[in-house]
Amino acid sequence: MKFMKLGSKPDALQSDGKFVRYISSELATDIIIAIGEVKFDLHKFPLLSKSNRLQKLVSKANEDNSDEIYLDDFPGGPKAFEICAKFCYGMTVTLNAYNVVAARCAAEYLEMTEDIDKGNLIFKIDVFLTSSIFRSWKDSIIVLQTAKSLLPWSEDLKIVGRCIDSIASKTSVDPVNITWSYTYNRKLAQADKIVEDKITSKEKIEPVPKDWWVEDICELDIDLYKRVMITVKSKGRMDGVVIGEALKTYAVRWLPDSVDALVSDDHAWRNKSLVETIVCLLPCDSGVGCSCSFLLKLLKVAILVEADELSREELMNNISLKLHEASVKDLLIPARSPETTTYDIDLVQDLLNRYMTTEKKNCDSEVVGNKDKVFGESILGNRAILNVGKLVDGYLGEIAHDPNLSLSSFVDLSQSIPDFARPNHDGLYKAIDIYLKEHPCLTKSERKTICGLMNVKKLTSEASAHAAENERLPLRVVVQVVYFEHIRAAANARAFANSPRDPPRTLVNGDEEYEKTMVKSCHSLTRQTSRMKLKDDEFRKSVKLNKSSSKNSKSGMQLLPSRSRRIFDKLWNVGKGQGENRSSETSGSSNSPTSIVLGDAKSSSLRHQRHSIS
Repeated sequence: MKFMKLGSKPDALQSDGKFVRYISSELATDIIIAIGEVKFDLHKFPLLSKSNRLQKLVSKANEDNSDEIYLDDFPGGPKAFEICAKFCYGMTVTLNAYNVVAARCAAEYLEMTEDIDKGNLIFKIDVFLTSSIFRSWKDSIIVLQTAKSLLPWSEDLKIVGRCIDSIASKTSVDPVNITWSYTYNRKLAQADKIVEDKITSKEKIEPVPKDWWVEDICELDIDLYKRVMITVKSKGRMDGVVIGEALKTYAVRWLPDSVDALVSDDHAWRNKSLVETIVCLLPCDSGVGCSCSFLLKLLKVAILVEADELSREELMNNISLKLHEASVKDLLIPARSPETTTYDIDLVQDLLNRYMTTEKKNCDSEVVGNKDKVFGESILGNRAILNVGKLVDGYLGEIAHDPNLSLSSFVDLSQSIPDFARPNHDGLYKAIDIYLKEHPCLTKSERKTICGLMNVKKLTSEASAHAAENERLPLRVVVQVVYFEHIRAAANARAFANSPRDPPRTLVNGDEEYEKTMVKSCHSLTRQTSRMKLKDDEFRKSVKLNKSSSKNSKSGMQLLPSRSRRIFDKLWNVGKGQGENRSSETSGSSNSPTSIVLGDAKSSSLRHQRHSIS
């Protein structure tokens, strides 16, 4: 810390109690100056030789036959006046970053200018500020902090503005050239070498980080912090990422962790002002500067402290630009009354709508020169949209546990992203399964609606195996799962047989791959079923079988899960013929499982057979 000593005489100012100061001298004092509750018993001559204002006040007091002068509006109070009084007497005074602003304002009040005496207090303080204080990083911050209590004097004297400009200029210096003290990552060669002197690069343990300055200015009040950051941004030399880190550090420093502290009456206004200020300082670089996680946390706080609508709208726009970076945990924003759900579903829906609108606009601008492209093609390879697809499915899995979540909200949210953003439907299936488990009172129509969101052809083998045994799913969905899994197994077997030297290649769970193998697989499945029926007829002629042994004759199905075998048993009975058994279990007929799966009317009749599931 820089300091300056003025005067050479010993300190002769004494105290008499708490509210009286006097000069210990052989000469009797002849004037009393009252600063608030404190009275200074002094001599006229030293004071009048340095202060133009005191000359006027003493002259007026003499006219009124009074020896007391009251200065109730004195800037800096008794301590600042004491510095000025000691300077007038030539006593030793030490100025530093903590008291220089008060002394400068007091000297201005007393009009201690060069017109009265050469080398007066105003001149000396201005030299000290210019040559030392404003050239020092930490002293500039300290002076700026102390200047707030001395408004409007410090503002009028341009001390505040000069401090802000000094701080902002130093933040833009190349970190390689930083040699002054800083608190963010203070690792110098010696623990006590916290000075402004130049040191060689060899003495440093590690390079100075780009955001070395962000923690130091966190000590500023929000209004001064705002002015510093605006000046930093206006210079145009600061990376948006560093600005974002500075805002995050300040928010962590001053925003309380608990919800109760955020909304308490004592600090609600301060927290609201703080959030609104941080939002207005966000980097104007399409949300690049701040992480999506930080922005979402800031949005949570903004909702809690009831920040103004403009701030929340700005946050929503910034978040929507980089929603692909968010995590499911970040999106779990508690709902506010009168909403009945645990989390704010409408807010997430709004964010998704904004994100997709922006993506659509970006796509439209990209395909202006290529009319053959469509929305999905230009961004299918973009990992961002795929990340959003995973994010939505993960979020659906979390909110599906909420008993108050309506089916319409679940459906709308799942349909907020295009099909190509969800190449794999395992996450969606998991969310649907959770919702069916937590909402057992859904009607058959509602179950059909929610399961209709899922494309069983886009399930992995593991998810298909689970779905085949899932009694919460409608029968038609389970049949489709088993059928397409059979097609995939057959296609993999053929691929392995055709290229035995190469490792088996699993097919992508996409519509195109299934459509390529659909016809061949259907013919193959039909031939297998016909052969199994012939063998069954021959075996029935030789041996009288009951229903249970008839089921055991289909040994080719033993590799399927138990519930899947039961489903194929029912399908087998349906294909047995129309006259053999016309009970409720054989209400439909078909030549093969293929026709049963693809026929909507026959599939609906199968639901009446599944008493244990529906």
